[in-house]
Amino acid sequence: MRHLSKGRKFHRTKADRRSFLKILMGNLIIHKKIKTTEARAKELKTKLEKLVTLAKKQNLASLRLLISRLDEKSAFELFSKIAPTMKKRSGGYLRIIKTPQFRKRDASKVVIIEFVE
Repeated sequence: MRHLSKGRKFHRTKADRRSFLKILMGNLIIHKKIKTTEARAKELKTKLEKLVTLAKKQNLASLRLLISRLDEKSAFELFSKIAPTMKKRSGGYLRIIKTPQFRKRDASKVVIIEFVE
């Protein structure tokens, strides 16, 4: 049983997993939409929605937390451009769209994850 075990490991160590998700979140913030596997998208959605909620506060402390959890360029993008557009939403900032595609090498389901407008 998986008691008290949250999140997916992606066959990576803790440090590798953190940097991997940080890069994925940065790419999604910069490009507004990315194509990735379903497992990655689900993990990305939970992490990034918490950061959007944090960015919606629009204060210095939340900006500093964003910079510590993302790279600087994507943190400023999230804080100054994306969060103000999500001000009226109370959650559900990201959308996962399933596609009929499968990744060739391991047949993983491919999905598109994007920000809701």
